[in-house]
Amino acid sequence: MSPQESAAAPEAPVAEDPIKVQNARVLALLHKLFGEATFTDVEGPYGLLTVTTTRERIHDIIAGLQQDQEIKFHFLTTMCGINYPENEGQELGMIYHLHSLTQNIRLRIKIFFPITDPVVPTLTDLYATANWMEREAYDFFGVIFTGHPNLIRILNVEDMDYHPMRREYPLEDGTREDKTDLFFGR
Repeated sequence: MSPQESAAAPEAPVAEDPIKVQNARVLALLHKLFGEATFTDVEGPYGLLTVTTTRERIHDIIAGLQQDQEIKFHFLTTMCGINYPENEGQELGMIYHLHSLTQNIRLRIKIFFPITDPVVPTLTDLYATANWMEREAYDFFGVIFTGHPNLIRILNVEDMDYHPMRREYPLEDGTREDKTDLFFGR
């Protein structure tokens, strides 16, 4: 084929990434159901659609996604607390991973809130699995889930007066005598 013929030949269509198409479809549905202004920081790391919203809207959003007949997010895969002490006013957060088993679609939703007001609505009325995950977030991060049926520590001792994943305690016990600086590079 001559250079003129190859230049005139139509290019083969490039197949779109199916994950990007799927994420665009889910994002369009989110915007349709809850409004575009509801979600910020929309990204897709490793093909996983990730959106950020507010704690005031999280229960309604997840309930709507669970009840939606098109997408059917019936499985709460993971819910965990996060702590960014350097983000003033948004030190604590929760991450929710939803999965539609029928559509094989995953969605990550994040919320952030101040460490001085760690209150989030419970999802135990939507997903039974939220019970233990919320207790874990309470135990390690001090997130209080309003409406939770039994919000008590699940892994740490009950008389513990701090939440270890908040990084609010010294990393080492300064009174220990069994450690020498020689072995720890100090």
